[in-house]
Amino acid sequence: QVQLVESGGGSVQAGGSLRLSCAASGYTYLNCMGWFRQAPGKEREAVARIANSGFANFADSVKGRFTISRDNAKNTLDLQMNSLKPEDTGMYFCAAKQSPGCLRARPTDFQYWGQGTQVTVSS
Repeated sequence: QVQLVESGGGSVQAGGSLRLSCAASGYTYLNCMGWFRQAPGKEREAVARIANSGFANFADSVKGRFTISRDNAKNTLDLQMNSLKPEDTGMYFCAAKQSPGCLRARPTDFQYWGQGTQVTVSS
């Protein structure tokens, strides 16, 4: 059974940085991994996705501020978040899927999810 465990969330002032990490275990191959976030009263949205090949895409709202990286040898997924804004506040989830398709995958396409880590950005 695939398990995903996030870490690194917290509270930061606008303009600050945070780095989220996700440790994956219990699998042999994950085609696609990603970070999603959900703010209170809003739908879960994709922040960034990265394929096993290394190709990645980002939500328009985070382009130029966030980077995603994946270490297949260590089974980890990171999200570096810079120049954080109050609108980045939310619960951040690590997700993974084994089926084909990645860069346009929707939340419902992902098979495995972590428990989430809270990110709060104050103005």
